[in-house]
Amino acid sequence: MKKQLLHFLIAATLSFCANVAFALPNALAPTTEQSQAAHLSAEVVARFHYRAQPLDAAMSDKIFERYLKSLDPEKFFFTKADIDLISQQRSKLASAIVGENLTAPFAIFNLYAQRVSERFTYARSQTKETFDFSKEDSFQVDREKQAWPSSVDELHTLWRKQVKNDWLRLKLAGMAAPAIAETLDKRYDNSLQEVARVTPEEAFETFMNAYTMAIDPHTNYMGPRATQEFDIAMSLSLEGIGATMSQKGGYNTIREMVAGGPAIRSGKLRVGDRIVAVGQGADGVMVDVEGWRLNETIGLIRGPADSTVLLDILPAGALPNAGRRRVTIVRKKIDLADAAAKKTMISVPDGAATRQIGVITLPTFYRDFEAEQRGEKDFRSVTRDVAVLLAELKAAKADGVLIDLRNNGGGSLTEAIGLTGLFTGKGPVLQQRDARGKIIVDSNTATAAAWDGPVGVLINRGSASASEIFAAAVQDYGRGTVIGERSFGKGTVQSTINLDQLVKQQKPEFGELKMTTAQFFRINGGTTQLRGVQPDIAFPSSIDDDDRGESGFDNALPWSQIKPATYAASGALKPVIPVLMKRSETRIKANPEFINIEGDMTRFMLKKKANVISLNEANRRKEREAQLTRLTARLTSPNPGMTRTESARAMLDDGLDSNERDLGIELAAGLAQKEAKDVYLQEAAHIVSDQAGLLKTNTEAVTAKAAGKQLPTKPVAEAMTPG
Repeated sequence: MKKQLLHFLIAATLSFCANVAFALPNALAPTTEQSQAAHLSAEVVARFHYRAQPLDAAMSDKIFERYLKSLDPEKFFFTKADIDLISQQRSKLASAIVGENLTAPFAIFNLYAQRVSERFTYARSQTKETFDFSKEDSFQVDREKQAWPSSVDELHTLWRKQVKNDWLRLKLAGMAAPAIAETLDKRYDNSLQEVARVTPEEAFETFMNAYTMAIDPHTNYMGPRATQEFDIAMSLSLEGIGATMSQKGGYNTIREMVAGGPAIRSGKLRVGDRIVAVGQGADGVMVDVEGWRLNETIGLIRGPADSTVLLDILPAGALPNAGRRRVTIVRKKIDLADAAAKKTMISVPDGAATRQIGVITLPTFYRDFEAEQRGEKDFRSVTRDVAVLLAELKAAKADGVLIDLRNNGGGSLTEAIGLTGLFTGKGPVLQQRDARGKIIVDSNTATAAAWDGPVGVLINRGSASASEIFAAAVQDYGRGTVIGERSFGKGTVQSTINLDQLVKQQKPEFGELKMTTAQFFRINGGTTQLRGVQPDIAFPSSIDDDDRGESGFDNALPWSQIKPATYAASGALKPVIPVLMKRSETRIKANPEFINIEGDMTRFMLKKKANVISLNEANRRKEREAQLTRLTARLTSPNPGMTRTESARAMLDDGLDSNERDLGIELAAGLAQKEAKDVYLQEAAHIVSDQAGLLKTNTEAVTAKAAGKQLPTKPVAEAMTPG
């Protein structure tokens, strides 16, 4: 089953109509607090949103369309008759928010949940059937633009093809028919269980996000539980046992343990152990968590530092009827170091010499706001962490620094400004325009430059928001070379409003609203909105631009520009960039791995355009063997004890969902992927190395650097490269 469909089941979704003529078993119902939170959110949006829109009939129509799309984007659950029925509520969703009556959206969701249950029940029935894979049959991949199925029979045809495709994937991977039937039956049953466990809070969040995202893509509602998860992600710390978990075979399973954390220090837990019950305190009552959703189990395990949690464990590898083991652990504050800035060193040969390029990988722009508010002087901050890493690289006599921002979706705006200052010193970093049209210039005033050597910034389509602010400022100042793919294109600023604090309520019941309140602009006057940051040196793309990025949203803000800020840019890199580009192009054209990436992208685009998957076994085996041949040819380091062909075969599609794979195999594959050669990173390091050499030898660059900084003279429209 498509991961996208499962995501919507797990994340939960919406609701339905006030006058629907049916009753559903186990129907979800809104709480009074949720109705109040919806109304309060609408008032906040109307007053403070950058592009506020009235909650009128037109907005109600937008909410309906977005709600429907979030529930059934591939048109796999609803029939046209269902759509005709729920469309009666198209004009009533705005009044549901204003009038604090969420009966209609919850009714839509409940119908959706029933349809999902019916479809997966049908899918389970198909696992007992036999399929003829000799026929010339096919399965449509993307159904978003197709018409709604006219009948249940038409939907059953679609689902039968889906099950047939799932079956064929497992068959091609070598699984026998009885095991395939058992695997798929359990997979679809797990999906049914997920539907049954959807909570009213999740359903409410889905509806609210249909409303908020109808205004702009980056305005979101988060319930109390989601708010807690967001705060943890931003602060990089939590109080718990120091273990990450995943769902495996219906159990919440320990996936990894944090070095130095309570779980690993206890010596009582192992990777693969399954948690079946949780209790609070040394003599706490045990709560059975078998079948619980992962976030619910984690919620019980977390707790205040120095408190005790009891865990009943089904040991790794033990049969389900084996004896349980009880473990007592004292919680401690855990630092999520994996998400913090890290450094490595890459040696780059250049003739007889070798340059050392320090790489700082930055997954997010984090800042521990809670610790800061408590007055802790050493609270976690990306700017502080990177300053320490730069000092270490300087001590190690690094010749240049590469900041890796790939797939960094942003974070704290304050940190983006502070981090920029580590490379540019004091001065403007970005400009903001609020809903009233007022423009302010955000400058770094607190951070002195910590690195004055060569700099590269590596970005891709997943680099967004704060990443784009940093990359754009480095580019505008002429401080470093931006390398990689065009960035995401998110040029808006969000503010988080705690609705409980707004109404002075102590108990967390209303959640938070993350709302677009301004648009940011580069110091050269342009914006990264839609166009993103165009790299100075572009790499062959490994993804389809249409699948990711701001331009993929149908209601994104347009690109615009304002007057440049007053800043002084260096001209030292200007004569160097063309030389760097030419050298990089030469290396890429001769690099087999980049050639393979371009070939993979060409094949992907052809498949995407065709939009069908063959359900003929002979055709699929032919495709699989061709893929195996390509993988074998490009594999340089086979797995220990395996031939190149065996290693390549292990990389082919196994037909399994992630929670169905053996945990040990999955962890080994993840480790191998981490250790695989990163050609993008290696080429970016080469570019920074070339930059270090040219800044010392290129006459124009040396002269420009000696002359100091100059004010930009080109108007922004000419200075910017269209994205």
